[in-house]
Amino acid sequence: MNLLDITRRHFFGECGIGVGKIALAGLLAGVEASGSPGSAPDPGAAARGERGVLPPRPPHFPGRARAVIQLFMAGAPSQLDLFDHKPRLAAMEGQPIPPEVIGGQRYAFIRPDAAVLGPRFPFARHGQCGAELSAALPHLAKVVDDIAIVRSCRTDQFNHAPAQIFMNCGFAQPGRPSLGSWVTYGLGCETADLPAFVVMSTGAGISGGAATWSSGFLPGLHAGTRFRNAGPPILNVESPAGVDGRLAADTLGVVTGLNRQRLAADGDAGIATRIAAYEMAHRLQTSAPELMDLGSETAETLALYGCDPAESSFARACLVARRLVERGVRFVTIYHEGWDGHSDVAGNVRTNTGKTDRASAALVTDLERRGLLDSTLVVWGGEFGRTPMVEASAVLGRSQGRDHHPNAFTMWLAGGGIRGGITHGETDELGFHVVRDEVHVHDLQATVLHCLGLDHERLTFRHQGRDFRLTDVHGRVVSGILA
Repeated sequence: MNLLDITRRHFFGECGIGVGKIALAGLLAGVEASGSPGSAPDPGAAARGERGVLPPRPPHFPGRARAVIQLFMAGAPSQLDLFDHKPRLAAMEGQPIPPEVIGGQRYAFIRPDAAVLGPRFPFARHGQCGAELSAALPHLAKVVDDIAIVRSCRTDQFNHAPAQIFMNCGFAQPGRPSLGSWVTYGLGCETADLPAFVVMSTGAGISGGAATWSSGFLPGLHAGTRFRNAGPPILNVESPAGVDGRLAADTLGVVTGLNRQRLAADGDAGIATRIAAYEMAHRLQTSAPELMDLGSETAETLALYGCDPAESSFARACLVARRLVERGVRFVTIYHEGWDGHSDVAGNVRTNTGKTDRASAALVTDLERRGLLDSTLVVWGGEFGRTPMVEASAVLGRSQGRDHHPNAFTMWLAGGGIRGGITHGETDELGFHVVRDEVHVHDLQATVLHCLGLDHERLTFRHQGRDFRLTDVHGRVVSGILA
């Protein structure tokens, strides 16, 4: 045969060992005997009929946490009206912010002579630790001794979508695995009846979209599974009329058998993901309705969260999150939209804390009394902070809103591996710059992984010829907040 007549299609189809088998062999070669994090998951597990395609895997070292609940406040809460009390702002209200503070930085909606906007709520000290909190957080004040407040967070991103993706994926552009996906890749899952990584939302969606819970270049079974906050948690899981359990099982068996044949022939890891998805959907027909039925919860627990089981709410999502980690789910993210306070920052804070403060504090209390807080890491925060000056003009106008601020913002953490009752880091007297113990987004990600027993520098996945990790080439564990 003339070599010039051999087409690319002929090469791929007739190559002696098959390119698909070469790819599969490469994946399998990454599976270490120990099954430790950082090795590739076995793409043939579903094809071999193993129950639970994400079995638990040992961490790099003993970690305090076994699960994470991420309370993501999309739109960016105003740290200056919630956590970071700055009396100087109140004293300077209405005056132009000093030029040396801004240092030549430009903002989308703020003039260079923008006026300082003081705190919209009074602050007071709470708990034995004496942490300062705004009057807008009366419920969090009751559990302040159980949380670590980090006032010195910083990000690289200024706009919502890239900042949300960056906070969740360590990279500002779509296509990288999310934090939840990295965690399930490293540790697997402790249940075969529910997804390892569950996502809920209190609204229509966030700016960053599905990229914030994507599996990126990791196998698709590590992607977050979106649960609806009311009604059937997952659409199209229920069997249609006239289809009983036996028929559904027989149908699944036939489809899975055909997929296994194709997987054996092609070695396509995407087929293994599809097999796993079908099997999970079949199990969810039983597990999901039981999970979402809050009838077994006591009236006292429902009142603690402020939850009406019949209504979609942040409180209901928090209660479902607790039920998920009880059942072995590894990572839960709840997105609450609406914190983008470009106007009437006081009204924005009041509205959103009214929806989230009680349930956030209740989640900490409920986990603790059930013996789950030591093993569950709770992370609360948004994608960046808000500016100390009003975005309208030099004179306080009717808007009284704050612009996006990546230089300094606040988050809090509680539970698995975190030391409660502390305030970490400090900003300047106007809350514009971090002046002590800066915590970059990559540092926060490294710390979350550390609490789970994962070394962020060793948790890698080989893609396109190099090893990728969540924190890229950055990140350090924030030892000052660890228990």
